[in-house]
Amino acid sequence: MGKVPVRMKAVVYALSPFQQKVIPGLWKDLPSKIHHKISENWLSATFLLGPLVGTYSYVQSYQEKEKLEHRF
Repeated sequence: MGKVPVRMKAVVYALSPFQQKVIPGLWKDLPSKIHHKISENWLSATFLLGPLVGTYSYVQSYQEKEKLEHRF
């Protein structure tokens, strides 16, 4: 028994380089959307950004102290 070639169909999805409006709703009125999300979820944003800002400022002050340590 020989092998019989079988035709396969492939589906290829591509985005046209001439398509300009890929996700137009994402960039439209972006500052207003960000303000709405933060004002709607300000408590969650505080709990997220608080430790991040605190850790960053602690590391910066620690590095500055370490730089100046040899002067004393």
